[in-house]
Amino acid sequence: MSDATGPDAAAGRGHAALVEDGVEFDGRDAALLRAVDAAGSVAGAASALGRSRARALSRIETLEDAYGTLVERRRGGEGGGGSRLAASGRDLLDRYDRLQAVLAATASVPETVLRGTVEAIDGEIAVVDTAVGALSGLHGATGDEDAGGDGSDGGTVAAGDPVQVRIGADAVTVNDAASEVDPDATSARNRLTGRVSRIDSGETVSTVRIGVEPVDRGERVEAAVEVAALITAESVGRLGLAPGDRVSLRWKATATRLVAHAE
Repeated sequence: MSDATGPDAAAGRGHAALVEDGVEFDGRDAALLRAVDAAGSVAGAASALGRSRARALSRIETLEDAYGTLVERRRGGEGGGGSRLAASGRDLLDRYDRLQAVLAATASVPETVLRGTVEAIDGEIAVVDTAVGALSGLHGATGDEDAGGDGSDGGTVAAGDPVQVRIGADAVTVNDAASEVDPDATSARNRLTGRVSRIDSGETVSTVRIGVEPVDRGERVEAAVEVAALITAESVGRLGLAPGDRVSLRWKATATRLVAHAE
């Protein structure tokens, strides 16, 4: 069984779905199982959801062909018949809920999106020429199944391909630009410097926006690129961050997604 995301996601994120033998279990299926659990029958669940009993039964049978027994059916007789969720049905719902929670948390994390061209490839890591210089990131089937990735976000790339470089704000660390860090002491391949442009303060976590000057290519002057970083309010205070402060940014190539064929 794998976790996946569907194509109808807002802001580049997908809807939560589990996939087994080509059969997708999504929010409509989860609602159907929950309704069976609440109503105690497939007919009652279908009525509550505004679906036909025949369609509900057909969908459950399709799901069970892939996932195993999900609903235990009791024939009529003394006390009447009915249906209830099997243990495997509850386990499937639990897994779906965990995936949905992870996906929702991921979707709430700001991303910095840059465009660039692939310069070189070393295994799963590609080096991309961007407005702020060379950045490294993962390409190919890199989706994290537990986090809802379906491995299709990146796609295999080749030198010369246009791509998007997507950086989650929770992956970026912020340091005082004056503090020297031994490059050999960190595995973070991506390193930039910039100035704090804005701090959106939260109760425990703040989003810091850092303006990074583009590489001088002898062409027209471009505006600074804004990179987002999530850091704790405690760290904001410890670093004494304020708009205008010069800081250094670091993040790992493995925390950077490359989206192929970006126009």
